[in-house]
Amino acid sequence: MAKRHSRVKTRDQESAEPAKIHRLYPPSAGWNPLEHDNRDRGYVRNVRPCGENQKAFLEAIDSRNLICALGPAGTGKTYLAIAKAVEALESGKIGRILLSRPAVEAGENLGFLPGDLEDKLAPYLRPLYDALSERLGAKKLKAMIADGSIEIAPVAYMRGRTINNAFVVIDEAQNCTYGQLKMLLTRLGWHSTMVLTGDPDQTDLLPGMSGLGDVATRLEKVEDVTVIRFTQGDIVRHPLVASMLEVL
Repeated sequence: MAKRHSRVKTRDQESAEPAKIHRLYPPSAGWNPLEHDNRDRGYVRNVRPCGENQKAFLEAIDSRNLICALGPAGTGKTYLAIAKAVEALESGKIGRILLSRPAVEAGENLGFLPGDLEDKLAPYLRPLYDALSERLGAKKLKAMIADGSIEIAPVAYMRGRTINNAFVVIDEAQNCTYGQLKMLLTRLGWHSTMVLTGDPDQTDLLPGMSGLGDVATRLEKVEDVTVIRFTQGDIVRHPLVASMLEVL
């Protein structure tokens, strides 16, 4: 009688086989956008505007409590806002920085994300971590997040708060509804600055749901609110970005 070959593989055989599954994040620990970035890239530098709209944007941040910056991707809206927030924090003008961004997927469903709440939100908030890390350096950023000097929160967790003595940046506001933006704008407290950034033409919501364009138009009538509208000529990324946006 022929011997029946066992289909059970030994541990040595399994380790010798090439891995067929490449995990995006290690299952043993929650993913942290700063976990593997040990480069201390912090530097002290005053940002300089690359055009008239950027100049007007920076001047408005220095003189107004509420600023709306609308325009295409690559015009420096988020980066300049975060740079001014860091500058205000380090100079002692404000006590903390609060960054908020809607957790909306860009056209594809990521499904279930492992980990606790912080792990689930981290991929959505990564652009904010990148900008902060470039201005502060990874080590200093970790310390400031740990002591509460910098808070990064999803839009859903902003209701009911009154934000005093802070610099607030609402990023990707085109993915907020009118009701959400109204709720966010009314969080503004004493000695605080709020900057709303977004591109109404790149919303990931269903047609007609984004409230950024309507809110900006209404706020232009308020005397103490500045609305900056960037154009394709303000794009500071690769020149092809502006060329592509003309035809896309």
